[in-house]
Formats: sequence, C-alpha cells, structure tokens
Amino acid sequence: MNMQQMMIQAQKMQRELQKAQKALAEKEFKVNKAGLVEITVLGSKEIVSINIEEDGFEADNKEMVEELIRDGLNELFAQIDEESEKINEKITGRAGGLGF
Repeated sequence: MNMQQMMIQAQKMQRELQKAQKALAEKEFKVNKAGLVEITVLGSKEIVSINIEEDGFEADNKEMVEELIRDGLNELFAQIDEESEKINEKITGRAGGLGF
C-alpha cells in the first residue's frame, strides 16, 4: 500500500470514527438504582433527567438517594466510556482511536 492509499484509508477511518462518535453523543443511556432513582444521560455525558420516586423524598432517605445518584452517574459514564472504546477499536483496530 502506497502513502496516498494509506492517507485515503486513514481519512476514511477518521470520517467513520467521527460519525460513530456523533451517534454515541446523541444516544441515551439509562440506569435505575434501587427502584428509587432513574437517571438518563446522553453519550456526550450531558444529564438529560434524574427522576426520584416519591419514597425517595423522605428525610431518612436523603443520604441513600444522594449515593444512588452518584453511583448511577458513575455507572452511566463508565458505560459511555466503554462504548466509546469499542467504537474506536472497531473502526481503527485499536483502543484509543487514530491518535489525532
């Protein structure tokens, strides 16, 4: 493969990667923790919604609900990072993308 073909192939992979990353950024990820807290986040890591069931509003549940929210967000962000790595590996053949 000559240099020009390699550049064309790299540009193609870059376009595919950008398209896949855009789709990931728009994808919704949801998690439900203990049936009390449901969190929805976009792949861009923008929080769409946090819903707390009425039982979660009791004063005794405050600390637990805060922990559920924290744990739910961390779980969602890990899912997004994992999916992003899978996209990079699928398109480029290696984790971390093209390295641009």
